[in-house]
Amino acid sequence: MNSARALDATDARILLALAADPRATVVALAEQLGLSRNTVQARVAKLEQSGALRSFECRITPKALGYPLTAFVTAQVDQRRLADVSQALAEIAEVVEVFGLSGETDLLVRVVAAEAEDLYRIAGQILAIPGIERTNTALAMRELVPHRLTGLLHRATDR
Repeated sequence: MNSARALDATDARILLALAADPRATVVALAEQLGLSRNTVQARVAKLEQSGALRSFECRITPKALGYPLTAFVTAQVDQRRLADVSQALAEIAEVVEVFGLSGETDLLVRVVAAEAEDLYRIAGQILAIPGIERTNTALAMRELVPHRLTGLLHRATDR
């Protein structure tokens, strides 16, 4: 989220309603939440603009696109080349997320792959980026707790 403003209870209620029915229209949301159409429309626009409400792309599973393997690559980076490394990682289609970390490891890179040989290729591509000094790759065996925010949204509605 670009804004430092925390979501209020109304924003959280709108996001909960969208989480339950992502295709809901502004009119349907307004009716369901007891708010005016203009209020819902303005708030959804602000949520999108601030980055609090992400794109539809986040709901697509890599497995559905032919990438059933997920791995996490940790990388140590020459700090003077961090911007270049980040840009190079963004150019690899199989790199789906990159986080900058504190501590001994500089980056956590989430990648997807079609098979083990594909993962090997991707890991090599990452290691070949100028500025990456060392990597370590761990294959995710299964997802135990999927990404979720509804508990936090429910908490936010109580504020």
